[in-house]
Amino acid sequence: MKQKLSKTEVQEKIRDFFSHIKHKSPKDVKKIKRLAMKYNIKLGDKRKLFCKKCLSPYVRSSITLKKGYLTIKCEHCNHKNRWKMDREIELDIEHQESGCC
Repeated sequence: MKQKLSKTEVQEKIRDFFSHIKHKSPKDVKKIKRLAMKYNIKLGDKRKLFCKKCLSPYVRSSITLKKGYLTIKCEHCNHKNRWKMDREIELDIEHQESGCC
């Protein structure tokens, strides 16, 4: 018999999951998304940490800022996800500096 979780326990589980998302698989992302939907918990900016098509976490994806839109290209499926930049978005993606300038 499965144990029923409270909404606060599920929120804590989701917060822990997204703190280590770089080491997760698309199957894990799908499970946590379904858990959030079951308990009616909004992911908010956390949904911008993974591709909405293949559900793989963004690790080394290309990021572009142009005309008020943030575009992230998935490294696995090459799908482009775009969000309007009307406020600051919390993304835990590391910036890699090149040897230019």
